[in-house]
Amino acid sequence: MPDPIYWMFIIPGLLLGLYAQFKLSSTYRKYIRVGTNSGLTGAQAARIILDEAGLPQMPIQEVPGHLTDHYDPIKKRLCLSSEVFHGQAIASVGVAAHEAGHALQHKAAYAPLQWRMWMVPATQIASQAYLPIFILGIILGSAWFSKMIGLIIAIFAVISLFQLITLPVEFDASRRARAQLQRLGLIHGQEAIGVGRVLNAAALTYVAAMVSSVLQLLYWITVARNSR
Repeated sequence: MPDPIYWMFIIPGLLLGLYAQFKLSSTYRKYIRVGTNSGLTGAQAARIILDEAGLPQMPIQEVPGHLTDHYDPIKKRLCLSSEVFHGQAIASVGVAAHEAGHALQHKAAYAPLQWRMWMVPATQIASQAYLPIFILGIILGSAWFSKMIGLIIAIFAVISLFQLITLPVEFDASRRARAQLQRLGLIHGQEAIGVGRVLNAAALTYVAAMVSSVLQLLYWITVARNSR
């Protein structure tokens, strides 16, 4: 059973994460029902942004799932969920434009995006390694587990750094999205406010993930100090 100090570090991040998910869900549900004056779908809005940026060959692919939208930097393509791909709502256009913003970052060699791409393999390894190490430590006992704390700290340091680098990437993609939507006349007036709210709610989930990772890192650093 985790000690009380564990919950002191974990609960704030957990609560922030739950709030972020609630905020994103409620904001998205609201603006997925509000159409844009242009009548453009998310895919069409993204296509206009990409074409105007000199990326007419970049494919926009429909993918299954809810809020599964992402930019694939390896295959250089936009992947939009069906609701965003076909939707003519403020949320659809905003999310699609955000993913197009990542493509614009890639074209411009935006440094934080490059850093995040470089860190993906190490972060995947760290994320996959934590649970087996944690379970093995419980099985083998505290003596063995105390020897592995340094490795656990390294794991969360990698994850926390990745989450920290992710923040400017996501905020900048949203900034580019809003700027392009307005510059190209794809949204007007109150629509810009709705797009901003959707993208800000999405950004909060990344903030919550970063806070949670950092708190877990601090917890294991505290454990390591107390075990000396």
